[in-house]
Amino acid sequence: MLENALIVVGLTGSGLTAGVLLAVAISVVPAMAAVSPPLYVRFHQLLGRNWDPTMPAIVLTSALTCVTLAVVAGGDRSRVLFGCAAALLVAVSGVSHLLNVPLNRQVKGLDPDAPLPADWRDPRAEWRRWHLLRTGLAIAALLLNALAVVA
Repeated sequence: MLENALIVVGLTGSGLTAGVLLAVAISVVPAMAAVSPPLYVRFHQLLGRNWDPTMPAIVLTSALTCVTLAVVAGGDRSRVLFGCAAALLVAVSGVSHLLNVPLNRQVKGLDPDAPLPADWRDPRAEWRRWHLLRTGLAIAALLLNALAVVA
């Protein structure tokens, strides 16, 4: 019973993570790239308000759930797959916190009503690169979780 509940939490969390990151990759990132830098700053500041506190909780809860499943799941193959999924979700969190979040903070520190500083470096291409990496990691984690369930 506990294992089944953990599987539901792990699959739901990794599915939400992969789905949100994929949706951002295919809709938000291209939209951000298409607008002027001042509009991008305003857009970026508004978009992260609710996701910034929510996504880390979803990703880390999913990772901890997968670690737990790697210990309690029946079958060696399932345990290995859940463990690998946990590692991928930790990597998603690492990319987010070490690479995307510092760029987010730079943008959020700007005054959207003031002209951009003369030395402003547009972070969109770099942010996109790291976002696509964490999206791929999240999708891989979801696939491994699904494989672990059917193993």
